[in-house]
Amino acid sequence: MKKIGLSLLFLLLLNVLNIEAKRPSHLWLGGDISGTTSDEARGIFSADTTGKVTENTQLMKDYGMDAVRLRVWVNPKDGWSSKEDVLTMARRAKDLGMEIMIDFHYSDWWADPGKQNIPAAWADYDLSKMKEALADHTKETLQLLKDNGINVKWVQVGNETRDGMLWPMGQISQGNFKNYAELSQAGYDAVKEIYPDAKVIVHIDNGFDNEVYNYIFDGLKENNSQWDIIGMSVYPYWAMDAGREPDADSTLRDAAENIRRLKAKYGSEIMITEVGVESEKPEEGEAILNQLFDLVINDVDGACTGVFYWAPEMFQTTDFYGNKHGYALGAFQNARPTRIMNTFKRASEIMNSK
Repeated sequence: MKKIGLSLLFLLLLNVLNIEAKRPSHLWLGGDISGTTSDEARGIFSADTTGKVTENTQLMKDYGMDAVRLRVWVNPKDGWSSKEDVLTMARRAKDLGMEIMIDFHYSDWWADPGKQNIPAAWADYDLSKMKEALADHTKETLQLLKDNGINVKWVQVGNETRDGMLWPMGQISQGNFKNYAELSQAGYDAVKEIYPDAKVIVHIDNGFDNEVYNYIFDGLKENNSQWDIIGMSVYPYWAMDAGREPDADSTLRDAAENIRRLKAKYGSEIMITEVGVESEKPEEGEAILNQLFDLVINDVDGACTGVFYWAPEMFQTTDFYGNKHGYALGAFQNARPTRIMNTFKRASEIMNSK
């Protein structure tokens, strides 16, 4: 009887250890709150569920987030998301003990799968000059942060670069994969010059699509372009809207399977650097994000080390004529958090309960 009891205890212990081994040692929880200062300038301030106005960075921390993501544009016409604006937000995060991810768009405005516009000041550059400008911009921005005592933990060299960056020079679909790889490497080297310990992220969208991730990261590897972390966007809403996935469950499970495959193939850690659900469907959104967190905590063998919500403070409004305005995939309604935000607090509690 004693031998049976000891054997059972041993098996139970192995099972517990196996469960623990599947979890990441730490899951970074964050939000891309780059639009905060712009909102404040327009008189838009976040509030908690009681209506008490609360600075957005603090509000994110109150919901269990321990990191922020901040985008950088090269020469934005209104100054928002400039390196100086990023410093303002980085200081707030530092004061709250939160880690910082910097997201270089390498454009004067939005860069995403549908557009990767060359900054106006770089319009006439050849590849050599473009790499130099990209590196200088990267170093100048990061040096400003470093000079002000800001630690940067992660840096994205490009934003959702599934078809490359700085089009058409670095546009993959135009036959310029090698240019894209060289531009990406220029960013990698620039980051390491200022913050040697920062981890560099290459970020693309459609996190459910293993084929496109293989194509991008095989190509970067073949062209001797480096990265430390694979960053992905996971948006069930857009996956279904494009007819790429039948439902949210399939999107999440395919993304989890992709994470496992990427870790096995490349040995890189993976971060979900953008996620979002419909703010006007908070119950559904809460369920979707809880499922996502359960998958990345327990079902990807510890390969995913972070989840960042894109613009959680945003929401939609409806005008007198029934027209929608604003962003549909935030996590707020009427400037207050919905139950979607509770998923980050829950994830934090799960990770801290180990």
